[in-house]
Amino acid sequence: MKVGVLALQGDVTEHATVLAGLGAHPVEVRDPADLAGVDALVLPGGESTTMSLLLESSGLHSAVAARLDEGMPAFGTCAGMILLGSEVLDGRRDQRCFGAIDVSVRRNAFGRQLQSFEADLDVAGLEGGPMRAVFIRAPVVERVGEGVEVLASTAVGEVERPVVCRSGPVLVAAFHPELAGDPRLHQLFLSKL
Repeated sequence: MKVGVLALQGDVTEHATVLAGLGAHPVEVRDPADLAGVDALVLPGGESTTMSLLLESSGLHSAVAARLDEGMPAFGTCAGMILLGSEVLDGRRDQRCFGAIDVSVRRNAFGRQLQSFEADLDVAGLEGGPMRAVFIRAPVVERVGEGVEVLASTAVGEVERPVVCRSGPVLVAAFHPELAGDPRLHQLFLSKL
C-alpha cells in the first residue's frame, strides 16, 4: 500500500522509515500530483503555522482537504494533529486546519522547547506495555467532539488531557512516535487501512 508523507517540513524521513519497516510504500507528498495513488497520508510534526502556509503556497491545502473529505485515512503527529483538528487554539488568525477529526488543539500546551520531555503512555489498542512518547513543543487536545475516541491521555499541569485520539480513518497523536523506535502507533494506523 502507498502511504503519503506530507513532505513540506518536519520529520518526513523518520516517518517514511517507520512505514517502510512495516511493509508500506512511503511516498513524499510535495504537490497535488503526489497525492494521486496514495491510500493514506501521514502529516508529520514540524511547525504548524509554517506547514499551514506551505500547504497554501504549494496548492496542497485544497487537494488534501478534498481527499480527506472523500474519507482518505490520515495520521497526524504533533503539528499534523493540529492541522487535522477542527479548531486550533493559540494559532495565527489565518491558520487553517482540515477539520478531519473533531478536536480542539492547543499549540505548545506543555511549554516551549525547554519543556520538551519523554513519558511512557498506555495507549488503548496497543499490546506490549506502555509506549515511549517524545513530546517536543507538543500540542494537546482541549475538546473532544462526539464520535472521537481518546486512546491515551497525560497530565498537563493538574488536568489529564487527551494526547492520542481516533475518529473513523483519522488518528492523531500529540507526540513524535517516529522518534522513539516504537512502530506500534504506525502499525495501529496501517491496520485500519
